Parts: sequence; structure tokens; C-alpha cells
Amino acid sequence: MTTRKATPLEQTTVLSSADLEPMLDLSLFLERHPSPAVLLGPDGQHVPIPEEAFTVLRDVVEAMRLGKAITVAPVDQLLTTQEAANFLGISRPTLIKLLERERIPFERTPTGRHRRIRLCDIVAYQTAKQDERRRTLDALTAEASESGLYDTDGLRYNDALREARQQLSENNRD
Repeated sequence: MTTRKATPLEQTTVLSSADLEPMLDLSLFLERHPSPAVLLGPDGQHVPIPEEAFTVLRDVVEAMRLGKAITVAPVDQLLTTQEAANFLGISRPTLIKLLERERIPFERTPTGRHRRIRLCDIVAYQTAKQDERRRTLDALTAEASESGLYDTDGLRYNDALREARQQLSENNRD
């Protein structure tokens, strides 16, 4: 496993091919034991892992098992406009337009020349956009279904999408 350290936003870990099998074992173990776990120290002392930390651990292990890089950052981390644009997968000029239209809160550096955006505000914007897209897709699916142009309703579409994602995840494990 390779870890590169810099600022909190840049603490990225990539799973090496040698670590793939142990990560698969850990992923399967966490999947089979969804209830809260304990951390066991070398001296035999154990500490309960809070549910939130257990969920993060399970998600990180699953992502790494799938070969995805993991980045850990505090939610109050201040990002440059370029870092925020990269996080959202948009261009910096597009992000600047969103800031100027007050779609995403930001603050200026002491000199007043540069903008900084909190990671939690970027995540909130991203979540809101995903929710908006999902609602739009559901509405379009329902409209198409009512018009006879679609053979399933929006709820069944979401179930089918969830099932397809689960099937893909299972296929990736094999």
C-alpha cells in the first residue's frame, strides 16, 4: 500500500496489487459482520468502534478493494478554487460562476484576492445536485411511464438500478 502525505486533502492511499487479497478478505469479513466491531490491541485490550467509524472503515475497504484511491480530509478543510473544481469534476471558470451566483458559500483570503471554499460546502452542493438529478430522473421516468413510453415506474427503476449496482459489485469480487 502506498501513502503520500501532504495537506489533509492530498492524503491519498492506493492499494498495491500485493495487498489485494488481504483487502478482499477484510471486505468479505466486514460484509459478513455488519454489526459494530471492536479494535483489538496487541496487548489484548479492546475498544468498541463507533458505528460511524465502522461504516467509514467498511466503505473505505470496499472502495480500495475495487481499486479506487481513497482521500481523507476534514470537512472544514478550506480548498482553493482549483481543488474545489477538481473535486466536483467541473472547470474552475464554472466553479467561479457558481460562487459569484452564491450557489456555494466561500470566503476570501486576508488579501481579498483569492477565494477559499469549505469542503463541507462543496459536499453539500454535490449532494444537492445529485438529489436534484435523481428527482428529475424520477419525474421523467414517471412521465414516460404514464405516456406508455417506459415499461416500468420510477420506483421500480431505482430498485433495478440498485440491483444492477449490487450485481456489478458481486461480479467485481469474483
